[in-house]
Amino acid sequence: MGKGQEWLRQTAAKRAETGEDHRSIWTSLGQSRSWFYKWLQRSREDGEEWFLDRLPGTDDPANRSSKELEDLVQFARLHLYNREQFCGPQAIRWHLEDANVHPLPSLSTIGRILRRRDLTHKRTGRYRPKDVPYPAPEAARPNDVQQADFIGPRFIRTARATRRFYVFNAVDLATGRCAVEALAGGKGGMDAAIWAIWRRLGLPRHFQVDNEMTFYGSPQYPHTLGPLARLCLPLGVESVFIPPREPWRNGVVEKFNGPFHFLMAVKTSFSIKIPRFTWLFTP
Repeated sequence: MGKGQEWLRQTAAKRAETGEDHRSIWTSLGQSRSWFYKWLQRSREDGEEWFLDRLPGTDDPANRSSKELEDLVQFARLHLYNREQFCGPQAIRWHLEDANVHPLPSLSTIGRILRRRDLTHKRTGRYRPKDVPYPAPEAARPNDVQQADFIGPRFIRTARATRRFYVFNAVDLATGRCAVEALAGGKGGMDAAIWAIWRRLGLPRHFQVDNEMTFYGSPQYPHTLGPLARLCLPLGVESVFIPPREPWRNGVVEKFNGPFHFLMAVKTSFSIKIPRFTWLFTP
């Protein structure tokens, strides 16, 4: 089909240059009107090999972003990456907003530009701590500070299906008391899990978690309260979020998660004592 189609395209363009009626050209060649004008336009705008087939995805759509916008997105991404800051589509959009770029591209548009420019690779090498002092609440008395974290997903295989669940762990730093709550399916029941933990451990002054989206909300609306803040504020509990990619700030609950992974694999009920943690586990 390739050689024959190329001959038809060249013939149609040559006959159009001589002034022949366009309708008679595509009709005599057995082609459609859209086919004729497509190749006529390419013959006038493209180079010498205009009649050759293009690879899939190389045609420029009419609504494709301008080169200037793509260059701005690329510059913003490299600028944030080199400064070791968040450099995803949302961070890039905030950066463009601060630079008074109008109109702002959507997150999906920024994502497509990053893929076209091959800028979706992750950071390489080990993370280097910035040694920035970060205020940490003191745990002098019970329930001054509780650290919490999710584990999962984990899976339970039954006779009919395999079910997914998450585990929400919390530790009181002053006493070492722990509370564990399982969530079937996803993390949508986080509020109920926190209430169940607080009924056992008590209401804390500070509730410390990481920067998981489940806690802080949606990055698309950074100025709105997340679900954890909405739960804590009416009760006088201060929600504390550790810096991104610094899990050692939540070191107590992270240390607790390690032995907990082992206990998840045990199928008998028993009591176990871990340094700083004494609790009863029944899988």
